[in-house]
Amino acid sequence: MLDFFRPRNIIRCTCGHVPLTEVQLTNIFKKCDFNGDGYLTKEDLTEAFRQLGSTFPGYRAGRALHRADKNGDGLIDKKELDKLVEYARKRGYRLRNACSN
Repeated sequence: MLDFFRPRNIIRCTCGHVPLTEVQLTNIFKKCDFNGDGYLTKEDLTEAFRQLGSTFPGYRAGRALHRADKNGDGLIDKKELDKLVEYARKRGYRLRNACSN
């Protein structure tokens, strides 16, 4: 539930479950490219899904890799990142600490 009656017209979430945007998801995945080579490995994806709060991040990383890795090289490149973000968005990951409560 959103509270529109806060000072200075600031909209704040009062429930603590704000869906992550595609830009936020993209940034999370990019930050998990730990060696900076521009490719996401299964280990990188596992850490990203752990940060997103997945109960089984290794499983989710495997499924995401299966869905988004179109060329079958076992890595997610820049061309495949959109499919990865779409996969994660459909899973409904949310920003949990958005409320001031």
